[in-house]
Amino acid sequence: MLLGSQLRRLREARGITREAAGYSIRASESKISRMELGRVSFKTRDVEDLLTLYGITDEVERESLLSLAREANVAGWWHSYTDVLPSWFPTYVGLEGAASLIRVYEVQFVHGLLQTEEYARSVVRRGMQGASPADVERRVSLRLERQKHLFAASAPEFHFVLDEAALRRPYGDREVMRGQLQHLIDVSQRPNVRLQIMPFGFGGHSGESGAFTLLSFPDADLSDVVYVEQLTSALYLDKREDVCQYEQALKELQQDSPGPDESRDLLRGLLQLS
Repeated sequence: MLLGSQLRRLREARGITREAAGYSIRASESKISRMELGRVSFKTRDVEDLLTLYGITDEVERESLLSLAREANVAGWWHSYTDVLPSWFPTYVGLEGAASLIRVYEVQFVHGLLQTEEYARSVVRRGMQGASPADVERRVSLRLERQKHLFAASAPEFHFVLDEAALRRPYGDREVMRGQLQHLIDVSQRPNVRLQIMPFGFGGHSGESGAFTLLSFPDADLSDVVYVEQLTSALYLDKREDVCQYEQALKELQQDSPGPDESRDLLRGLLQLS
């Protein structure tokens, strides 16, 4: 995505159309569009030809961008799990790992980044009925690997809004749910985590369309991405008008939910009742 945004910026600065850029590398306008969105791999020769077309002759600048192209083609750690992942999800894991701010609304269950191992195992078993125990464990392992991002020294900011329904819907036995609630209380006190609970008592709210994730990136050239998961696919939305609507919905959810301290009190109350 970073390389694609840089190529788009260079192309636009020279006033070159996507069609002309595609012609220069023996490709279509749509391929240039996919390259600029970071949705296809990059051939070094294509990047070299585009840089020449865009008038980039400085060897240091060219090498910097070519190095980025080589890095973009290296498979991420999550690719070793593609045998147990739906085809649309590895893209999300890569975006999640690159984000500097992750904002989430979740209603069905506790978000994967906040799940305990036991709770995650219960969720995966429910979602992968008929899967072998080995496949279930690999999916759980991936989820735990993703969570290391939450605790890393360079961890991004996380803003979570969990619907109370996600906390009252049992996955696993009583001890699993108690452990999950205590984990949420503990994680919510980390400096890079803002956790709020949307209580039943509030009634209808701006999250009526369901769960979604907003991903923001450190590079100013990269647009925010909204991730919406469906039963057999997922949407990756990056048009500004789409992103703005989801940003507004999340802003309203945050405004209407109790703050982090009050939400922790709500979690403690649920823990006492469990």
